[in-house]
Amino acid sequence: MIIAISVTLFFIVLRFVVTLFNFMSNPKLQRVGKSYNDMVSILIPARNEEQNIENLLRSISRQDYQHYEVIILDDNSTDNTYAICRQYAAAHANFRVIQGDNLPSDWLGKNYACHQLAKQAKGRYLMFVDADEEIERGLINSAVHRMHLRQVALLSLFTNQRMVTLGEKVVVPLMHFLLLNLLPIRLIYLTRHYAVAAASGQFMFFDAETYHANQWHKQVRDKVVEDVEIMKLVKAARYRGEGLLANDLIYCRMYTGYNEAIQGFSKNFLAIFNYSVPGFLVYITLLIGGPMLVITTLNLPLIALMVGLIILTRIMISFSAGQNPLLNVILHPLQMASMVLIAFFAVQQHLTKNTVWKGRQV
Repeated sequence: MIIAISVTLFFIVLRFVVTLFNFMSNPKLQRVGKSYNDMVSILIPARNEEQNIENLLRSISRQDYQHYEVIILDDNSTDNTYAICRQYAAAHANFRVIQGDNLPSDWLGKNYACHQLAKQAKGRYLMFVDADEEIERGLINSAVHRMHLRQVALLSLFTNQRMVTLGEKVVVPLMHFLLLNLLPIRLIYLTRHYAVAAASGQFMFFDAETYHANQWHKQVRDKVVEDVEIMKLVKAARYRGEGLLANDLIYCRMYTGYNEAIQGFSKNFLAIFNYSVPGFLVYITLLIGGPMLVITTLNLPLIALMVGLIILTRIMISFSAGQNPLLNVILHPLQMASMVLIAFFAVQQHLTKNTVWKGRQV
């Protein structure tokens, strides 16, 4: 009992320290006043995105950056995605839409779409974004500045999340919760070893020359969590990579409700733990079972210490992620319950190899 409680408190303190480091080091993409004119290819894979795609295209048109092209690949959509994009491209000279080829058997859909897009691009930089996002003025220029400053092969941003329904607010904050209390973000750039890697496919900004030389998406053709795998490859090849928080420069509404969010998180969850089911279960046990064990001691000072650290952790993560800290503290028990549900589905899908997303087996 004493050993279990000691391990739990060590786990909570360690996560608090990582969160504090991230909060104090403020790993965000900074807005800059200096202007750049490098050609940027904005590449958008889209599959059944008729509800979202036009919002993204309009937000790109509002950018203060001038030297860019936009290429949208319609990935065999069964809705009006292609028609919407074609109509928008007809009215904007630097936008164009192409239709994707049939998916080869040894590729996953998004990876193949990105691979095809890169082959069409002419820019010095390749900016991959998802169709359910919106970007703010200053994003492209700030990203180009960061590439010049850091000389990295890949800059990835962890986007700010828009959440409308209660179901989204119970699940989506878990993304930043896991990221910011498990990994010191600054180490992605500072540490050369490929094991210290994280990235978000919602914003991947590549040096084009390095990308074309290495064909990153081709190398991860069959990987579900291609973003993290690419960052590992970048670092293993002795290039520099960097991951940062988006700092309100790009937003994404990932899911529209609780069930969709649970399903979406389940398909990627185990990748954080390198697909180690035992390691994943140990984490969940310490995260959920540990605090419950401490509560059973009825030791009020010990419980107060634990609750205080958890609340401070949630507050720091919320401010860093641009989320409501009070709401995340109130919803913390429901979010942890959702974590257990995600864990169940993630392990089940991993063991049965039965993960489906957007109508495709992944």
